Amino acid sequence: MTAQQPPSLAELRQEIDRIDETMHRLLMERGTIIDRLIKVKKTSESGSAFRPGREASMMRLLAERHGGLLPLDTVESIWRVIIATFTYVQAPYTVHADVSAGDAPMRDSARFHFGFTVPYVSHPSAGAVIEAVAGARGDLGIFRIDQGASSGAWWRTLAAADRPKIIARLPFIERPDHPAGTPVFVISKPLADAAVRDVVLYAAQFERWHKGVSTTLADLGGEVVASAADAEGLSALMAMPGHVERDELHGALTRAGASLTGLTEVGSHAERFHVK
Repeated sequence: MTAQQPPSLAELRQEIDRIDETMHRLLMERGTIIDRLIKVKKTSESGSAFRPGREASMMRLLAERHGGLLPLDTVESIWRVIIATFTYVQAPYTVHADVSAGDAPMRDSARFHFGFTVPYVSHPSAGAVIEAVAGARGDLGIFRIDQGASSGAWWRTLAAADRPKIIARLPFIERPDHPAGTPVFVISKPLADAAVRDVVLYAAQFERWHKGVSTTLADLGGEVVASAADAEGLSALMAMPGHVERDELHGALTRAGASLTGLTEVGSHAERFHVK
């Protein structure tokens, strides 16, 4: 009785060709479903195709089930391009990027997360990106989270109800040596029912700061993401767990000795998924 012979090189290549064809056909099938989806949702002109919560759920499942030889970086990038491109097919949009700290990291982030089909436009500041998105129909904007004090309290320009809002924080799948690891916020026009609220962001204005505020935020599971002083006192961008209501936060800060003159929600995003 002889041992089973291993498959030949030609047979293995035939298997690869079969898989490649199957993947292509499935992508085309996905396209036909998206075409039907456009007719049902009528999203082709509204810019309402973005679903940050659904995207976060898909990427979390992807990371959880992934294994084998292929690097997670490659798999995430492929799926990101698929999601972003089909979203673009539903409702064309442009990604506006702040390149004040260098074009390369922002371009890497945009291309990794949105692919090459989606147009990319660079801007000199986060403020310029915010205004570009505010004046567009359904575009996205990205800028570094660590803007630095020289950028001022840019988050205050997101406070009005009809202004752009933060809808995501990238990268979502967090891991060492991420190929597009620059931490960025993603903004868009307000999403009525599609925002995910694992983390809620607030623009807070303080007449004066109190040392107990940092401890209070930490006790609630939150943090100050950025801050800037101005003629009215201190402005801070705070990230809080979604279960902490605005009134609860306001009361806790007041009891901690803070003199608050404003506390406005400016966006929300999914909790990051950490990969060991």
